[in-house]
Amino acid sequence: MNSVVLMFALSSFLLQQDPRQIVEEAQRRAASQSQRYEGTLQVINAQKKITEKRWQYARIGSHGASKSILRFTAPAEVKGVALLVVNHPERASDQWMWTPNINRDRRIALQDRSSRFFATDFSFEDLEERDTNQFDYKLLGEETIDGAVCWKLQSTPKQSKVSQYSQSYVWIRKDNYVLMQIENYSKSELVRRARYSDLRNVQGIWTAHQVDMHDLKRDSHTILKTDKLQYNLPMKDEAFTLQALRRQQ
Repeated sequence: MNSVVLMFALSSFLLQQDPRQIVEEAQRRAASQSQRYEGTLQVINAQKKITEKRWQYARIGSHGASKSILRFTAPAEVKGVALLVVNHPERASDQWMWTPNINRDRRIALQDRSSRFFATDFSFEDLEERDTNQFDYKLLGEETIDGAVCWKLQSTPKQSKVSQYSQSYVWIRKDNYVLMQIENYSKSELVRRARYSDLRNVQGIWTAHQVDMHDLKRDSHTILKTDKLQYNLPMKDEAFTLQALRRQQ
């Protein structure tokens, strides 16, 4: 088979792939009724100064209808600060932050979702759990990341989805459908890149235990490492409420 025929055959094969089905299969394989882990956040600024934070994370439900609470455990100046995220399949999430020093919670407004989350390179929006139905997808081809062949897709928010990002590029491994990288754009400018690594099979779910979020504008990045990760633990809805958010741990 000559190169022209081979390229035509490859193009035809790619056109037969449904990009939404690829993302939905990745979502299906990552689905669980609950999740819990302990996380370490290393923030490395443009001057290479490193600061570290730790948090505990818990989630109930999955993909568009989940609720999660993350709570900082260290250092002392942020200990007890917590964020409740209630995701919805048809619109942006609801988010509330609890600050124990002033004994109050506040709702995170939509216009503030693009701001940095507690001096990290994650924005508040980045902490949402994305549902496939909030986006349109286009398959762009294949690329290799960390030695693994991936589908490369373009993800565009639907009009009903409020987002700081005009479009994103998503890389999903072909062998196990694990997310490997996301590049988020504001118009034509690349603003954030998330790279997923240290893949492990946890209770039948392939999971990245390290996420490196790079803020291109600030030239800084935050490395999130997860530990003691567990899926499908018994949890109750009442643990994911404003009352639970205010509960000191």
